This record gives sequence, structure tokens and C-alpha cells, in this order.
Amino acid sequence: MSIFLNDETRNSRRDFLKKTTLAGIGTSLAGVAGALPASTGEIKNVSEAASNRFTILYTSDIHAQLNTHDEFFWENSKAVYRKRGGLAVLKTMINHFRKQNPANTILIDGGDYFHGSAVASMTEGEALIPLLNDFNYDLILPGNWEVVYKKKKMLYDLGHTTSAKICANMWHKTNDADNGELIYPPYWVKYIAGAKVGFIGYTDHLIPKRQSPAYSEGIRFEHADFNVAKYIKLLKEVEGCGIIFIVTHMGLAQQVGLANNPAVQGADFILGADTHERVRIPIEGKYCKVVECGAFGSFLGKLDVEVENGKIKNYQYQLLDVDPVKYPGDKKLQVQIDKASAPFKQDLSKVIGTTTTPLVRYFVMETPMDNLITDAIHWKFKTDIALSNGFRFCQPLAVNPATGKADITREFLWNMLPVDSEAKTGLITGTQLWDWQEKELQNAFAKDPSKRFGGWFVRFAGMEVNFTIGNEFGKRVNWVKVNGEPLDLNKEYSIVACEREGDPDDTLCRIEKVKNPKKTNVLMHDVIEEYLAAKSPVSPKLEQRATATDQPHTLLTQLQGTTYEFR
Repeated sequence: MSIFLNDETRNSRRDFLKKTTLAGIGTSLAGVAGALPASTGEIKNVSEAASNRFTILYTSDIHAQLNTHDEFFWENSKAVYRKRGGLAVLKTMINHFRKQNPANTILIDGGDYFHGSAVASMTEGEALIPLLNDFNYDLILPGNWEVVYKKKKMLYDLGHTTSAKICANMWHKTNDADNGELIYPPYWVKYIAGAKVGFIGYTDHLIPKRQSPAYSEGIRFEHADFNVAKYIKLLKEVEGCGIIFIVTHMGLAQQVGLANNPAVQGADFILGADTHERVRIPIEGKYCKVVECGAFGSFLGKLDVEVENGKIKNYQYQLLDVDPVKYPGDKKLQVQIDKASAPFKQDLSKVIGTTTTPLVRYFVMETPMDNLITDAIHWKFKTDIALSNGFRFCQPLAVNPATGKADITREFLWNMLPVDSEAKTGLITGTQLWDWQEKELQNAFAKDPSKRFGGWFVRFAGMEVNFTIGNEFGKRVNWVKVNGEPLDLNKEYSIVACEREGDPDDTLCRIEKVKNPKKTNVLMHDVIEEYLAAKSPVSPKLEQRATATDQPHTLLTQLQGTTYEFR
């Protein structure tokens, strides 16, 4: 028997959950705004004089992960899983460092806070506003997923936060795009520890191509080098800032590329986000340094700065685990989290399947989690090939050593796919498939960092691809197999993938001019639930569906040419 819900039942369930939660949000918002305590953290191997030092505490890519969860670490070429994160744990940790010097700490979030879980999606981010405000952030930046509920809702969610917002490369579209105003102020200035410190904000200029085009309708973007030199000059010569940070949500490769761009000369640090990379030692660019501080609230970046004559004399950067053993969760915030989650608890706690292997999405070329998803839609629609975007959100799900399995709940399904898109089918030629693979490899591994999408390589079932990352655009694919047979460039192949809102009708998973495109009126969540009901326990693993001649199949970062390692 099919477990599909009809449209009326499905919409009724979701509408009920959304309305129930939204009814209580207004009163929650009223009580969370408050004065922002400034403060500083400890400094090792740097002057201990509190009057001339300040600390930046930095989070990013939390993706609406409210509670402590499994986290993935790569140690001695093996995956290790530990419990990390949780907003209440993060709050305790931040308070710990604020208390060490409550006059000189700045708390910043680098974006992608409002999207990535069921509670976020069901309320279009609103349930998370009071939780964010409870932290008293000084400054936040819109990430690439802040647009997912579309422009009006992005403005509402960010507008109801108590922190300052900056972004120097997002404009309102007008009939004459060049005359559109910036959506947020381009920079923010703070006088602290005897220094005037400027922060300039940038999000990813490729958002309209990376996300469904409809999400960012009404917004225009430019690369940071469009105006960053202008703002650095303004902060130095007009505002009199002796220290300048560029806060970015562009991905580590793009951020290192920016650090090597003469346009950022005069900046001290790029505080990066987007690719969930864990930079433990600042990366030295030609003109400034780059850090990025992980994802899902599992890590906290901590930059301690010693000031002399208004400039950086010395610094220390640490990437710290948000460890629930070391920092027990803040009880008051946990009450708010539980309240925000309560309307969804019964529905989302339902176990929809089990796995005997960890579900993880950290590998660049292929992941067990996406093999599960593409296997499910391949099984359901019986096409030659099933495709999925190179998503990066979703914390891991580790297997319980005692039972040898893990329960997959409906809540975890929302973490894997926080946009419940419709499945869409079509036909493409072998030539189209080959050319599309070249484009997607360019998106993931372009030698010019400004051309790299933040997402990883696309995922698929029914197909194998071998390529050379270091080759030039158009020359990376070595061979493709479909259903075990070499690709026939003249043959037509059936494909299935998720519909991207705002794409042309004949575009599917960024493949253009697809023949016979058909929407199925079937949602991806329903496909996954039906598959798990039929196939559990599942055991997805790395199968080398995507392989490179010049990198291991366990590649964990798009960034090449530096000493950085993801671990």
C-alpha cells in the first residue's frame, strides 16, 4: 500500500503545523529584545591587559539546528562521530567567553541561520527569531539560504533581529538595476579596546544560479570586488578605522581568492562562511588572512586581538568544539527551543526508516546521504538516471554501536531536504549529459575561485563518472557510464530530479533544453518515506559513483593549493 498522502491531507497537516506555531511567535518576539552586552575572551601568548585587547566570537551556517547532534570528524583517514552543537550549549559557551572581559567582545554570525530544519521551514524562519535574539549578536550577515523564503520573508526575518545587518553586494532591483538601493548597510563600525574597527559584509554573488531562481527574485548581486576597495578606503580615510574585517558568505575557495585580490589590500581578515570548512590555522592570502568556522552550531570561531596604536599588534585564532559535556546547555534557552519545537514534535519524531551505516554529507564528490536520496528517486521513477543537487546542509546521523543501526525520523528527513521539492522527469542526449557534467565540474572546481559555486559536485544514481579535477574547463570528464554501459553520445536517456522554482520548464538540475519535461506531482519527502518503508534497513555507503584521477574519493574540501585540511 502506498504511503503517499493526497494533496488535501498533506497540505492540511503542514498548514496546521505552521499556523499553530505562528500563533505563538508574536508574543515570543516581544520578550527577547534587550541591551547587547559587549565582551572579550581569553588571549594566550598575547598581552593580558584587557584594555587593549578584544575578542570576536564567530558562528556561521548554523542551518537552524536547534539541539545537540552527531558531528563528523576525519581522523587518521577515518570518520569519527561525536556529539556536538545545540543552541543552548552554544549559548553557555559564548557566555563563558563573554564573562572573561565583558567590555570587549563582538559576537558575529556569518549567515545561513534561518534555514535547514523542519522548524525553520514550517515557520519560514519565524520560530528562530527569538532564539537568535537571545544570543544578543552584534552583527549578522545574510547567507545564500536566507533567500529561500523569498525576498519579503528574508527582510522580515532579518528585520526582526536585534543585531546590526550588513551586506555590500545585495541591491533591490528596479527598472534600472544600477539605481537600485542596497538592501542592507554595507558596513558597520565599532570602537573597542582603543581601536576603531570596521566590518564590511558580502554574500555569494552566485545566489541566483545556486539556488532556485525564484528565491532571489527582486534582488541583484555583484562579486565583492565590485566595491570592496571603495569601502576599505572609506573606512580608513573617512571613518578612521585602523582595523578592517571583511565578513563573507562566499565559500572558502572564493574567500581565499578574494584574499589574493588587490581589491582587499588594507583589510586584515576575511571572516568567512558558506562551505562549512573548519579552518584551524588562518590561511595567509596575499593581502589578508582567511578563516571559516564550520557549521550546524558545532563550532565557535574565536579571534583574540591585541591592539597597539589602533592597529593589530598580535592575534590568536582558535576553532573550538561546541561540546555539551564541557558546556552544559543554557536551561532558559532550552525552554524556548522546546517551545518552538513543540507544535511539530509528534509529527517529526515519527521513525520512517533505519540505516546500518552512517548518513553523512561531508564528502565533495559523493556522499552516503545523497546516495540514499538518489537511490530512492531512481527506485521510484525507474529512469536511467536520478540526479540531486550538491547540497551541503545536514549534520550526520551516526549508527548506535550497541544496536548497529540508527533511526531515521521525519525530522532528519527535513534536515536532509529542508525544501520539499516536486520530482520532475525528462529526456536528454548523451552529449547533453557529458556537457552538463563538464559545467558542474567547473562549478565545483573552477581554477578562478570567483566562478566556483558554494555547493559540491552533483549527486546521482544509475551513472558513474570519472574526471580529472586539475584539467581545464571542458576537458575534465574522462568517461561516463550509464547503467554500467559506456555513455552513447547520440542516445536519449531518461532522468529524474527535483524541480527548481523559477527555472525554465525545459531546465532540470541546471540541464537546459530537456526534452519532454514533466512534473510528477510527487514530492521528494514522500518518495524517501516510501522507499524507506520498503527498503529499511538501508546501508548507503561510498560506491565511487564519482571518481577523480587526481584526488581521493574521500575528498573533503574544494580548496586546493594551500596547506588547509578538513578534519
